[in-house]
Amino acid sequence: MGKSMLEPITLNKGTPGEPCPIEATLDVIGTKWTFLIVRDLLLEGTLRFSNLLKGMEGVSPKTLSLRLKELEAQGIVKRTVYPEVPPKVEYTLTERGRQLESIFIELKRFGLTLQGK
Repeated sequence: MGKSMLEPITLNKGTPGEPCPIEATLDVIGTKWTFLIVRDLLLEGTLRFSNLLKGMEGVSPKTLSLRLKELEAQGIVKRTVYPEVPPKVEYTLTERGRQLESIFIELKRFGLTLQGK
């Protein structure tokens, strides 16, 4: 079971050959387009595929679909299919996905310092 979000955590070098928790986080949000998918879902709550596609200029439908499947497999995104014709599919963040918000805020904070703001 994972560590509680409230337990104090310190940075350490870790043990060679054992998975690094920071690397695991970067594997989730570090691939191209994934960060933007999570950001948009944090801001909007729930979105359909077409809305996600419109919000990310340059992403192909195939790549967006692949990233959404990866996020779903990691427990970050929940996919809901409604039995309609044509099928209606919505994406929303899970509780685990919503935990990324504080990380995104700190990334923005640091990015603003890089931009001199």
